[in-house]
Amino acid sequence: MEELSRTSIANILDPASSGKAAVFIYTPLCGTCKLAARMLEIVEQMLPGLPLYQVNINAMPELAEKWQVTSVPGLYLVERGVIAEKHFALHSVDFLYQQLKSFF
Repeated sequence: MEELSRTSIANILDPASSGKAAVFIYTPLCGTCKLAARMLEIVEQMLPGLPLYQVNINAMPELAEKWQVTSVPGLYLVERGVIAEKHFALHSVDFLYQQLKSFF
C-alpha cells in the first residue's frame, strides 16, 4: 500500500477524477490497524493493480474532520472523489477481498 501525502490525497478526492480508490485509515499505535494492514496486504497480492492506499490519520486531522473519521481502522472506498462506502469492521481477508473485488 502506498502512503498518501496531502497532495496525493487531494488528487484522489478531486471530483474530476474518474477513477476509484480504496483508502485505509490507520494510526501507528493501533494494534487492530496493524492486523487489518496485514490482511489488506494479502488481498493486494490477490488483486494485482488494486489502487489501495493508506493514510496515517494522526498526520491529517483535516481529513479526519472532512471524512468524519470516528474510528480506526477504516477502509474508505472512493469513486470520482466521493466516498462510496465506509468499512470499520474489517472482519477477515475473505471479507476484504469480496468488498474490494465487488467495488472494483
